[in-house]
Amino acid sequence: MNPWQEIARFTETGTDVIVVTVAAARGSVPGEAGAKMLVTRDGLQSGTVGGGRIEARALAEAAELLDSSEESTRLVCWNLQRDIGMTCGGEMTLLFERIAAKPLWHLVIFGAGHVVQALVPVLLPLSCRIDVIDTRADWLVRLTSAKNLTTHHLASFEEGIDLVGERSFVLSITKGHASDVPVLREVLGRYPGIPFVGVIGSASKRAALVRDLRAEGTGGDLLDKITCPLGLPIGGNDPHEIAISIAAQLLGRRGA
Repeated sequence: MNPWQEIARFTETGTDVIVVTVAAARGSVPGEAGAKMLVTRDGLQSGTVGGGRIEARALAEAAELLDSSEESTRLVCWNLQRDIGMTCGGEMTLLFERIAAKPLWHLVIFGAGHVVQALVPVLLPLSCRIDVIDTRADWLVRLTSAKNLTTHHLASFEEGIDLVGERSFVLSITKGHASDVPVLREVLGRYPGIPFVGVIGSASKRAALVRDLRAEGTGGDLLDKITCPLGLPIGGNDPHEIAISIAAQLLGRRGA
């Protein structure tokens, strides 16, 4: 895998990368011009700029740049004897470039029941970040542990609205109509441009949701955003089949 493929692998999964390049090398130095290494918050990922003290200093510099909100590039010139404390007396110029992570596809799922238990493992291998909210701790703990999954045990589903962002995909797969309505009302009210709002249920359930939301003052253009029934019409009531149909629909809408 070349460095650019590695960089893409990190940035597409939400990880910032510092590319450290030896821009110039003069005199007796451990690294040659053109040498590169890749650094993330987890430390050195690949490559080298010479090892030893020079590399340790470069790693510290990269970590500092990762924490900076103002800089994306940095150029340093070090005299190895004076600045690094090495016996060789050459000079190295290093270029530090921050490659920002691509925003991850964000899904907020209200409910952690049978369908969500089947859906989350299908979604986790994708380049996404998932938040699952439920009032039942025993259902949340059944979900597979993963770096890109966060579970939230809250007193009410409405408390989870703050997890939603303007570009989030929202799925309401709660215990029923009474808990779906406040979620939809708040999500649509706060984020009228949200790309996807889906609710599990039938066409008759959608009609009931629209009726109640309209009565509470939600406008018709916002109500048109509700996708219900959720999932592609492939048939079958098994939670795993439903999960696959939902995942397929989400992927189709993500690229729209």
